[in-house]
Amino acid sequence: MYEIIFVCTGNTCRSPMAAALAAAMFKREGLEISVSSAGVSAYGNSSASKNAVAAMELEMLDLSAHRSQLAAAELLQNAALVLTMTRAHLSHVKIACPAAKAFTLGEFAGSTSEVSDPFGGNLDEYRTCAAQIKQLLEDCLEKFREDLA
Repeated sequence: MYEIIFVCTGNTCRSPMAAALAAAMFKREGLEISVSSAGVSAYGNSSASKNAVAAMELEMLDLSAHRSQLAAAELLQNAALVLTMTRAHLSHVKIACPAAKAFTLGEFAGSTSEVSDPFGGNLDEYRTCAAQIKQLLEDCLEKFREDLA
């Protein structure tokens, strides 16, 4: 199955939200794409942050079972596509797994924007971050379809 891995720093905020939002979008669109997430500095088995969980609950999505994992070469090499939140994350992915087909989410969406880190912020900051991710994912929808063809 076609798999996308979303990558951020600690794998407790942006990338789990991106994976949840993408999974919902793919289900809605009838696309058979598997999603997961990882972090370039993740400590394994951490849960999603409280406000990431709350922001996704507002989208009717559940992050309560999420557990963080490291964006290691072994994980990245099996993905059809790796989408990172920032250029710094992309650099890490390219070093860890040079063969990975990887882009920033913004770049893949045709934008220069990076997804800002809400870590430590209030729920409104997480909601703003989730809205940015959701819009970038919608902007990528045709590319996802093309990749599956």
